[in-house]
Amino acid sequence: MAADGPDAWGIQEHWLDSDDQPQRVAPATIERLRAVIGTPPADLDRTGPVVTRPGRDPGLGRLRVTCEDGSEREVEGALPDDFPLGYHRARTEDGTERRLIVSPGRCWLPDRQTWGWTVQLYAARSSASWGIGDLGDLRTLREWTEEHGGGFLLVNPLHAVAPTTPMEPSPYLPATRRFRNPVYLRVDEVPGYDEADLPAEALARLVTAPLVDRDAAWELKRPVLLAAYRRSADDPELATWRAQRGGALEEFATWCALAEEHGPDWRTWPTELSDPGAGAVAAFRERHAERVGFHAWLQWQLDVQLERASDGLTVIQDLPIGVSGGGADAWVWQDVLAAGVTVGAPPDALNTLGQDWGSPPLVPWRLRAADYEPFVQSVRGTIAGAGGLRIDHVMGLFRLWWIPAEGEATDGAYVRYPSDDLLDIVALESHRARAVVVGEDLGTVEPGVPEALAERGILSYQVLWFEEDDPADWPEAALATVTTHDLPTVVGLWNGSDAEDQLASTGMPEEDVASGRQELLAKLTRDGLAADAVPAEAVEAAYRQLVRAPSLLIALSLEDAVLEERRPNVPGTVDRDNWRIPLPVPVDELTRSAEAARLLRLVAGIGQSPTQNPRPPNQSP
Repeated sequence: MAADGPDAWGIQEHWLDSDDQPQRVAPATIERLRAVIGTPPADLDRTGPVVTRPGRDPGLGRLRVTCEDGSEREVEGALPDDFPLGYHRARTEDGTERRLIVSPGRCWLPDRQTWGWTVQLYAARSSASWGIGDLGDLRTLREWTEEHGGGFLLVNPLHAVAPTTPMEPSPYLPATRRFRNPVYLRVDEVPGYDEADLPAEALARLVTAPLVDRDAAWELKRPVLLAAYRRSADDPELATWRAQRGGALEEFATWCALAEEHGPDWRTWPTELSDPGAGAVAAFRERHAERVGFHAWLQWQLDVQLERASDGLTVIQDLPIGVSGGGADAWVWQDVLAAGVTVGAPPDALNTLGQDWGSPPLVPWRLRAADYEPFVQSVRGTIAGAGGLRIDHVMGLFRLWWIPAEGEATDGAYVRYPSDDLLDIVALESHRARAVVVGEDLGTVEPGVPEALAERGILSYQVLWFEEDDPADWPEAALATVTTHDLPTVVGLWNGSDAEDQLASTGMPEEDVASGRQELLAKLTRDGLAADAVPAEAVEAAYRQLVRAPSLLIALSLEDAVLEERRPNVPGTVDRDNWRIPLPVPVDELTRSAEAARLLRLVAGIGQSPTQNPRPPNQSP
C-alpha cells in the first residue's frame, strides 16, 4: 500500500513513514479530523484568493484589477510580463471581487557563497546583558562576524510570548509570529532609561546564574522599561511608527495588556473579551491606554534595536510552524485555527516516539477564506528588518501531521495545504524584502518537495549528521551545517554525553539511542579522525568536512565553536533544561576564544568569488 492523495477534507489516509513503509490512518482519527475541519462554503472556489505570476492566466476571464498602489488595469487571459507584483483586488465580469496575489515565483538570492553563525540568542549572554542574550549581544556577534568576513547570522525565533511569568521557554511555541519578545531588549539603550532604576543586586545574581532565567530577566526588565516608556511616550516618532503599523499592532498590544490582567490564555478570559472586535475589548483598550501604549512602544524599540543590531548584515530569522493556542495570533484568528488538534511529527530518526509541538493548525480552507492574510502577516512580520527567513518544518506548507486532543503523536494523520499558493507568497515577500529563504526540510520529506523548493529558490537544509554524501557533493542551493538545535553538538556526540542526556530525559529505547550515535559517529570519523582525539579536534574534523560544501550558505554552530556538550533542545522532553542553556563563553569574550578561532581559520576565504546560481537570482522562471 503506497501513499495516496487526500480526501475531500484534505486528509491523507495512506502515507509512507520515514522508512518508506506504508501506513494507514485509523478510521476514528479520520472521522474526528473531518469534524474539526468542517465543510468549506460552496462558493469558495469562486470568491477565494487567486495566486499567480506575470505571464500566467489566472483563469478568471476579463478582469478589472485595482492594484496596491491604487492604479487600475484591465486584463484578460495571461497577465502581462510587466504586471506589478503584489496584493491586488480583482473584479470579474459577473461582479465578484477577490484577492489577486501576483508573485515573482522565485525568492531573492545572494550572488556569492558566504558563511555565518547559528545563534540561540537567549544563550548568547555577555557581561552587559541581564542574564539573557539580547539585541545588544546580537550586535556584538554581527560586528565579530563581519570582522572575519562572514555574511549572516541565523537566530532562533525572536517572537513574543505572553508578557507574564512563567514565560513559555520554547521559541517555537510563541504567542505570535508577527511581533517580537521584549525580553531581548538591551534595556540601557532605550530612550528614557535612567541608571537609577537599575536593580543592581538582583542583576548581579542573574548575570552569573548557571541557566537562562527568562522569568527573572523579565521581572527585572519590565519595571525599568515601563519607567523609560513613561519618560519618552510623547516622542512624535513613536506616534508616527504606531500609526503606520495600524490595527495589527493595536490588537497585539491590547492582547498583551489583557494577558497581564486576565492571564496568558485568552480561552480562560471572561466571555465578553474572547472576541477582539467586541465592545468590551475596545472599552478595555480605552481604560488601559497607557498599558496598551507601553506594549506598542516595546515593539517599536525592538524594531529599532534589531535594525541597529543587523546594520546591513543578513539576520536569518526563524518562522515557527505555529503559535500557542492561547496566544495573541490565536485570539485574533481563532476562526481560522482548528480546535481540539495540535501539530507534530510521526516517529522518525529524530524521535522514534513521534513529536507533539502543541500548536493548533490553520484549517486549509479557512486560511483561503481569510485571503491567506494570517500566513502573509506571519511571513512578513518574521522577515522584517533583517534580510532572511528560515521556515521551520517547511514540509508544513505541503502537509501537517494533525494530532487529535488526548491522542499520542502516533495517532495523527497528514492534512494537505495549498502549497503552491503558500510558496509563491513566500517568494513575493522574499522579493520585496530582498531576503534569502531557507526551508528546513529534515525528517520525512515526501516526493516533490525538494523540486518545489528549488523551483522557487528556497534553499534546502543540508546537515552533516543526516547526509550520506560527502559535503563536496552537496547542492549549491542549500544552507549547509553540521548540526541543529535539536541534534547533538559535536562534543556531546564525541564524548557520549549527549546519548546519556537522551536516555535520562526521554523514553527512547537504549538501543535506538546507541544505534543513532553510531550512525553519527561514522559520519564524523569518515575522514580518519583518531579514536583518541580530543573534543577540539573532533569539532575541527566535522567543520573541515563542512567547508568542502559548495552550498550558498555555510553555517557554523556557536555551541560547537566553544565546545559546548549540551544541545539546546532534546525533542519530546519536558523535564530537561531545554532552551535555557547559556553558552559557556560570554559573547564579549569570543574574540579571545582559541576554539572559535579554529573554525574561523577554516572559513577564511569563503565568499571571495560569485557563485553560479542555477538561474540568475531574483528572476522568475
